[in-house]
Amino acid sequence: MSALCLGAVAIAMAPQFTLSWTHSVERVTWRETWAVEENALRLVEGAVQGSGAGMEPGEGARLKDGWWVWEGRVTVPALVLAASGATVSGWTLCAGGSCRVLGTEGAAPLRLAPCAAHAGSSAAATAVAE
Repeated sequence: MSALCLGAVAIAMAPQFTLSWTHSVERVTWRETWAVEENALRLVEGAVQGSGAGMEPGEGARLKDGWWVWEGRVTVPALVLAASGATVSGWTLCAGGSCRVLGTEGAAPLRLAPCAAHAGSSAAATAVAE
């Protein structure tokens, strides 16, 4: 089974996770569903409840129940999330039937990656600076 790590700590044993947040200027929700692959994260779907400054829906987006929804076309080794504590909301990460909020307080950026990418790593911190 796939596992997602925050730093070097496993936080979800699930093949997919959803990351959502409130845009700091437009105050609308952005949501992304990611697949956890062996050494990468693949965007499955993106969705936004509106558009505006820096919030353009992805290519091929369609309006569905008030959300602009599009198919993901991005694969990355990791996601690095700012944790300023000064924005409207933190990042809500949901996987395997449970959710947690990350980055609500000022701290080093948070790195999300497949746990397989940490194999052999001696890192123990849950927040790492990139």
